[in-house]
Amino acid sequence: MDFSTTITFNGLIQQFLVGLSRTTILFIVSSGLSLVLGVLRIPNVAHGSLYMLGAFLCYSVATLFGNSPIGFWFAILLAPIGVAIISLATERGLFCHLYDREHLMLLLFTFALMLIFHDAVKLIWGSEYRSLTPPVIFQGSLPILGMPFPKYNLFLLSIGPIVAVGLWFLTQRTKIGKIARAAAVDRDMVGAVGINVSWVFASVFVIGCFLAGLGGALVAPTQNITQGMDHTIIMEAFLIVIIGGLGNVWGALLGALIFGLTDSMGIMILPQFSIVFPYAAVVIVLMFRPKGLLRATW
Repeated sequence: MDFSTTITFNGLIQQFLVGLSRTTILFIVSSGLSLVLGVLRIPNVAHGSLYMLGAFLCYSVATLFGNSPIGFWFAILLAPIGVAIISLATERGLFCHLYDREHLMLLLFTFALMLIFHDAVKLIWGSEYRSLTPPVIFQGSLPILGMPFPKYNLFLLSIGPIVAVGLWFLTQRTKIGKIARAAAVDRDMVGAVGINVSWVFASVFVIGCFLAGLGGALVAPTQNITQGMDHTIIMEAFLIVIIGGLGNVWGALLGALIFGLTDSMGIMILPQFSIVFPYAAVVIVLMFRPKGLLRATW
């Protein structure tokens, strides 16, 4: 292949931006998984199902408002809130009784939840593909270095830093964040000083699931909304959490950047083998950093 004729600087920049917009979704979903994993020590396999549920809820809310601009914004807001409410009911009704069990038991339990959510989505929305059109303001593209770039992708690029800063503020500057970090290190000591650790866990679990729902809502206008969309994202999210450092939210950001950018560049360089690039990057990272790029909380 003659790379000089197939790859241009402008094309490289455009594909880099596409990779960053995909990184936004990967980071939002992976950070929620990493947060739950770091504090609750739960490998939540059902996290991808909550992402899928967020996408379907976003579609339903937007459709309810006739796919109007205000309906889109309501959908982006209400879909993750709906996922958070469902996750709170699940945590208070089921999870809170299982925290002392072995990790394998929790893993099997979340796998069962994944199957339940999958059937629930099929029962409510059916097995047909759904699609959501973004509002007029995000339709079309803008020229960047003389090449068109989707407006909605630019919107996603703006969301990523907001979520990252919000997570930093939550974990480092708020009382619940400081308590959650302490509980991740020594939950027994946190309970000994009179703090209700159970509700701390519930809060962290709901925040993590809210991020999964937010990722699903944001991705809804960019792809078909279908039942199988949870399978790919949960596999990618776990890989991102592993290479970033188990339970490390900033590791999730770094891992998402590696995964999203290598996937995007792979599509440009060798489209027929593009799926290999991000997984090869994961293998290379783990060869040199078996415990992840940043310090794991496990």
